[in-house]
Amino acid sequence: MPHIDNDVKLDFKDVLTRPNCSTLKSRSEVNLTRSFSFRNAKQMYTGILIIAANMDTVGTFEMAKVLSIHSFPSLIKH
Repeated sequence: MPHIDNDVKLDFKDVLTRPNCSTLKSRSEVNLTRSFSFRNAKQMYTGILIIAANMDTVGTFEMAKVLSIHSFPSLIKH
């Protein structure tokens, strides 16, 4: 026997997110650095959590080296 679910379902077009007002005068004032503690390794990481895209022309070893200079972690696909 089929089950009919009557709960409300939301899609991306049903939800609107509104940005908050900011007191910053410039985007250069934003600090993206975050600190994380790893539960099992008992170590801390402080840096910016952005990685290069997983594309042949962007996610290269050269890009990983440049990102690592600026405390960006990056993942190599191979």
